[in-house]
Amino acid sequence: MKYEIIPVTPFAQNCTLFWCSDTKQAAVVDPGGDIEKIKAAITKHGLTLEKIFITHAHLDHAGATNALAVLYSVPIEGPHKEDLFWINAIEEQKQMFGEAFNYAEKFTSNRFLQQNDTVKFGNITFEVYFCPGHTPGHIVFFHRESKLAQVGDVLFSGSIGRTDFPRGDHATLIRSIRDNLFNLGDDVRFIPGHGPMSTFGQERRTNPQVSDTAVGVR
Repeated sequence: MKYEIIPVTPFAQNCTLFWCSDTKQAAVVDPGGDIEKIKAAITKHGLTLEKIFITHAHLDHAGATNALAVLYSVPIEGPHKEDLFWINAIEEQKQMFGEAFNYAEKFTSNRFLQQNDTVKFGNITFEVYFCPGHTPGHIVFFHRESKLAQVGDVLFSGSIGRTDFPRGDHATLIRSIRDNLFNLGDDVRFIPGHGPMSTFGQERRTNPQVSDTAVGVR
C-alpha cells in the first residue's frame, strides 16, 4: 500500500489518498475540500478511485465528499451513524465558517461503519475502530500490515481532538484513544486530521493530555 497526504481547506486538513500498488485502485479518506488537488494526485499516480472513506462529518473533513463521489461515481463509506446529525448540519456548518466553504454539500453515506467492520479497496483492507469523543460517530481506519492508522481528529502529535462541539465528550475521547488506539501498538504510525504524523507510543509516553503520566498510569 502507498499513500499521499493532501492538505486541504484553510484548516490544512490531512486528506489522504491511499492506493493498492498491485491494482492501482485507490481510496480517499476525508476529502474536505480542494477537490482539484485531490483529482491531480489521483491522475499523477495513474490511479482508479474506488471508494471514499470518512472519519467524521465535520466540514473540513467531509465538505467535498459528495462532489468527489459524483465526479468518480464511487461509494462513500463512513462515518458511524451517530455522526448523521453532523452530515445533516453541513449547511449550518457552512454558515459558521463563511465563504471559504461555499462548495460544501451534504452527502449520503452508502455504508455507515462501526467497531470491527472492515473496508476494502484493491487488495487492501482497513480495520475500523469506533472512537467517539470529538464527535459521537468518529471512526479510525487501520492498516495492520503497514502499522498505519488514519485517526481524523481523535489524536494529534502532542494533543487530542476538541470536545467542545455539540455531543463532544472529553472522557469518552480519552477512553477511545487509550482503549481502542493505544492497544494497537506503540509502533503504529498515525496520520492525524491536522499536523505532522506521530506514533501511538510517542503519544502514550509524552502527550500532555492522554499519556500514561497524564492519566495516572505508571
